[in-house]
Amino acid sequence: MGNLLNWDSIARRLAALAEEPVSDRDHGLSTSLLRALAHDPPSPFAVRRFHDLPALAATAAERGFGPHVDQTNHSVVVDERVVVKWLTPPVPLPHPTPEIFAHLVEVGFAGTAPPYLALTRASDAGEELLALVTGYLPEARDGWEWCVDEAESGGTEFAGELGRLAADLHVALATLPGGSSGRQADPAARAADALAEALALTDGADGEWLAARAADLARELEPLRAGVTGPSIRIHGDLHVGQILRWRDGYAVIDFDGNPTVADTAARQPAARDVAQLTTSLEHVAQVAIVRRGTPSAHAAAWAAKARAGLLAAYRRRLSDKGRPDLLDETLLRPFEVEQECRELIYAARHLPRWRYAPMGVLRTWYPEENLP
Repeated sequence: MGNLLNWDSIARRLAALAEEPVSDRDHGLSTSLLRALAHDPPSPFAVRRFHDLPALAATAAERGFGPHVDQTNHSVVVDERVVVKWLTPPVPLPHPTPEIFAHLVEVGFAGTAPPYLALTRASDAGEELLALVTGYLPEARDGWEWCVDEAESGGTEFAGELGRLAADLHVALATLPGGSSGRQADPAARAADALAEALALTDGADGEWLAARAADLARELEPLRAGVTGPSIRIHGDLHVGQILRWRDGYAVIDFDGNPTVADTAARQPAARDVAQLTTSLEHVAQVAIVRRGTPSAHAAAWAAKARAGLLAAYRRRLSDKGRPDLLDETLLRPFEVEQECRELIYAARHLPRWRYAPMGVLRTWYPEENLP
C-alpha cells in the first residue's frame, strides 16, 4: 500500500478488519484514509468529528511507534501531525472514547492529545468503532520511560503536574451526563474477590508471603464495607503513568478505552479509583527502577513516597480551587490501592508473569518483615 488508495480500495480493506486487523503491512492505508475523510464517507461508514483535521503535506509519510511501545491496538503516525489508532479488532459500540472525547472538547479540557474523529461502520451485528484519530504530540514519551528516569534521578517536581492534570480531568468528567453503564459490583465484594483471586493465583515463595499477610490485606479493605456515599463520576478507568505522556509542551493523559483486564466495572465510579491506580503506578515505577536501573531500594521507596505525597497534595488543592473537593473520598484511597495491587498480581498471573515483581515489591514495601506478628 505504498501509493494512496481511492475510497473503494479503502472500503474493501475496512470491510476485512475483523478477519485481518491493520498491521505494518498496511503502509499507506492511514494516510489514504485521512485524505479521504476530508469528506464524509459513504454508508455503511460514518465519522464523528471533534476537531477539524489538520492539512497534511503532499509528501506526508507514516510510521509506527516502534516495538518498544506496548499497544493493545495498532497506531500509526501520519505526517508527524496525526495519530490513527486502529481498533484491532473493531469494537462494538457503545465505546467510552468517542463520548468522552466529545465531552472533553465541549468543556474545554486540553490535557490530552487533540481528538479529531472516530470512524465507525454499521454491520448486521450493530455499529462498530474502527479507528480513532488524534493529534500527534511531539517528543512524547510515556510514563514507563520518563517517570522511571525521574525515579532513578530522584526528581519529584513532576508530581504536582500529574496531580493537577488528574484533578482537571475528573472535574471535567464529573459533568459528563448519563447514568451508570456496565454492571456495578458491590465495592467490598469486588475487592474481596480480587484478594481471593490474587491469593489463589500467586504461587511459590511470593504466594507464601502473600498468604501470611492475607489478614492484613483484608483489614485494609474493611472501609469498603461502609459503601460508597460520595459522588460517582465517569472516570478514566485505567489511569496509570503509562497513560501520561510527557511531551514538548507538558503532560497529556491518553487512552480512554477503560481497563481491558477488568470486566465487572461500571463507567461511573468514585474518583478515588483512578487516583489509587495512579498513586500505585508511581510505586510500580520505583520497582521498575530497582530491577531495570539498579536504583537502591531505599532510594526508590523514598522517591515513591515523596512523589505520591506531592501528587495527592496537588490533586486535593486543585479540586478545592475548582470548587469540587467532594470528588475525592479519602477513606477509599487505601482500600482501592490494596485492591489495585491484587489486580496487578492477577494480571501478572494471567497475562504477563514477569510483571509480578512490581506488585510484590510494592506489597513488601507496605508490609515489611519486622511488622509480622
